Amino acid sequence: MALVDQATTSSTTAIESIYRRESRRVFATLVRLLGDFDLAEEALHEAFRAALEQWPGAGMPANPAAWLVSAGRFKAIDAIRRRARFVALDEVAEQVEVVADQAQTPGESEALEDDRLRLIFTCCHPALADEAQVALTLREVCGLTTEEIARAFLIPAPTLAQRIVRAKAKIRAARIPYEVPDRDQLPGRLPSVLKVVYLVFNEGYSASSGETVTRRDLSEEAIRLARLIVELLPDAEAQGLLALMLLHESRRSARSDAAGDLVPLDQQDRSAWDAGLIAEGSALARAALTAGPAGPYAVQAAIAALHAEAARPAETDWAEIVGLYEVLLTLQPTSAVALNRAVALGMRDGPAAALPLVETLIADGGLATYHLAHAARADLCRRLGHADAAREAYARALALARQAPEQRFLARRLAELG
Repeated sequence: MALVDQATTSSTTAIESIYRRESRRVFATLVRLLGDFDLAEEALHEAFRAALEQWPGAGMPANPAAWLVSAGRFKAIDAIRRRARFVALDEVAEQVEVVADQAQTPGESEALEDDRLRLIFTCCHPALADEAQVALTLREVCGLTTEEIARAFLIPAPTLAQRIVRAKAKIRAARIPYEVPDRDQLPGRLPSVLKVVYLVFNEGYSASSGETVTRRDLSEEAIRLARLIVELLPDAEAQGLLALMLLHESRRSARSDAAGDLVPLDQQDRSAWDAGLIAEGSALARAALTAGPAGPYAVQAAIAALHAEAARPAETDWAEIVGLYEVLLTLQPTSAVALNRAVALGMRDGPAAALPLVETLIADGGLATYHLAHAARADLCRRLGHADAAREAYARALALARQAPEQRFLARRLAELG
């Protein structure tokens, strides 16, 4: 009995691992086969339920993802047939036939036909509102929960849930195709897709909440999608985004210590940075900057390259970084960019030059609930010796932070002030 229980536990653990690694790929293929988000989601969960029932006794299949797709398809066909009492039999027969025929289509060999790339272009269709595109992609392509996405957007979870429901309804009503657009349509569709990919990467590179600094699965997925997009359309901004993500990703292993605590940029072990990713990212950044008028991602990639290529913190070219942030501010005049520029100015000219800018942004720039803005103010006050103001700002940042390592880091800084 103990051996049976041990085998069942081992199978369950393996299935949980496959779910984390493969569920969104299986889901994307089920959307292609079934043509409906909700039906595909139901089929996905039914397929994993079948796996939990069958795999402990029968053993793991050689290709778990293919098994799950096949199981999900048959579960969906059963669900469609069960609905026969509510709809015309001819309609049911036609839907079952379509699903069965699609399943016989040979697997696509080219990366451009990747089902997740099809899904992201569907979720980012221009018929959908911008905020709906982002929310739907994070939910359906990446599998983030409604609560995680709502925290990232700083909006209530019910509002976000309704946004996703309306987006799915619009896709059905407008018959938005599940496909990669024709090449002549790609330039107009690309900005929304790039924005979504970057938001996915950000959630993976600096998790909005939870016990870890990063979520490697999300950032790796965003980089994989960006590589597919660059292959599909070698656009300068697509190259810039890929460069930016690679340069950030190069520092992943140094961003937290063995205990999982956050390590600030100026204290990271730069020998642990991935030299290969830095070289690839820097080359892509240069290519993006020289391909034409620089876009926001290309400029951000240039900033990231300056950080990555500095052998020591003291060698960082803050003057150039401030100049690049000023260019970025003209392209993307947001409070977040203005905050980053102010922080860079504080490194170039000293904290006294930056503190009034940060305080104005918190008061007037919509950053009152942004924990990193209060953390920046706290650091500037600390460097200036304004202990009481620093304590107040660190306490505010700590109250707003949702990621456990950031909370511990802010609590340590607060404790250091007494």
